[in-house]
Amino acid sequence: MNFNEHDAKKAILVPAGIPVLNGRLCHEAAEAAEAVRALGPCAIKAQVPTGKRGKAGGIKLAKTPEEAQQAAETILGMSIGGYEVGAVLAEQAATIRKEYYAAVLHAPSERASLVLFCAEGGMDIEELAEERPQAIRRFLVKDPGHFTMEDALMLTVDLDDDAQEVARILVSLYRRYRETDAELLEINPLARLDDGRVVALDCKFVLDDAASSRQETLCAHAAPAKSTALEREAAAQGLKYIELDGEVGILANGAGLTMTTMDVVSHYGGRPANFMEIGGDAYTKAEPALRVVLTNPKLRSLVVNFCGAFARTDVMAEGVVNAWKKLKPEIPVFFSVHGTGEDEAVALITAELGLTPYDLMEDAVQAAIGTAQ
Repeated sequence: MNFNEHDAKKAILVPAGIPVLNGRLCHEAAEAAEAVRALGPCAIKAQVPTGKRGKAGGIKLAKTPEEAQQAAETILGMSIGGYEVGAVLAEQAATIRKEYYAAVLHAPSERASLVLFCAEGGMDIEELAEERPQAIRRFLVKDPGHFTMEDALMLTVDLDDDAQEVARILVSLYRRYRETDAELLEINPLARLDDGRVVALDCKFVLDDAASSRQETLCAHAAPAKSTALEREAAAQGLKYIELDGEVGILANGAGLTMTTMDVVSHYGGRPANFMEIGGDAYTKAEPALRVVLTNPKLRSLVVNFCGAFARTDVMAEGVVNAWKKLKPEIPVFFSVHGTGEDEAVALITAELGLTPYDLMEDAVQAAIGTAQ
C-alpha cells in the first residue's frame, strides 16, 4: 500500500519528530498560487506514489503566485508512472548544502530489517547503487526493535557537524518503520539546508498490506492503487485480479497456488497474463472471473489449476465448467486438478468439455505456453 509524499510526511515523519518544510496540499492551480502568497517561493510537486517525478516534469519551482499557478496547471492532470496527478504539494523552497539518503526496509534472506544510509542523496540513488554499491552504508538490525544511537553513528561517523542530527533521524526513522508495519520507509533526499537545519525533502512510505487491520488510521491516507479497467471491474465484483503483460491466463484457488502457477509459467519461458484467485468462490464466481480473464486482449491460452484440501475440487470444477459452457470461449484451456474430489472433477471436465486434465501442473503449464507461442 503506497502513500503520496504529503501524506507520508504528515502521517509518518512529523509524529516521529523528523523535520519537514512547510507546505500545502493543493487540488487546484489557484490554491498553489495562494500557497506561494502565504509561504513565499515554493516547489510545486506532483503527488503520486512513484519516483522520478522531477525527471517527468512533475516538480517545478515557483517564485511568484503566477508562476505557481502556471506550474500547477501544467502538472495537474499529468500521467507519471501510470498515475494521474490529482494534487500538488506547494512546499517552501530552500537552499540545499548537502543531500543524504536514508531508508529502512526488509531484508528477507536475513530475516531482519535493514537500515540504509548514503552521503550522496538525490533522485539517482538507484543508479548510484548499481555503479558504486560501496557508497550505500548498511546496518542489519537482527534484534527487532533495537537500533540505537550508537548503531546509527556507525553510519554517520564521518559527517562532521551533521553526524549527530542525521543519526537521530535514522533512529527515529527506524522506530517509525517498526510502529507503522512498513515495508519501506525512505527519505530521499534528507538535506542539510543553508540555515543549518537537516530536513526531509521527500518521503516514500509503503505499508505492508497484511497489516492493514492494525493500521486502519494510516490506511485511510493511502494513495489510490493504480489499476486497469479490468482490475476495477474485477474489484467491483469482489474478485482478486491483477492484469499482467503476458499471454498465458491463470485461474486458480488460493493466492499461494495462483502465484506458484505464475512462477511455473515464468520458469518454463512463458509470461503470465494475469493473477486471478477465486478460492472457495469458484462455484459462484466462476462466470464473472472467467469473463474478466478472457476479456484481456493479450490472452492466448488459459491454465485452470485447482488443488483441494477443505474445498472440494469437483465443486470448483463444476462452477468453471458451467461458466465455460455459458460463455463458450474459443481460447485453449488446460486443467490441472488435485486434492479432495479430484476423481469427480476430472470425470466432470472430461465429460462436459471433452478435455482431460493433466496429471502434473507442469505439463498443463507447458502445454499452455506452447499454444500461446
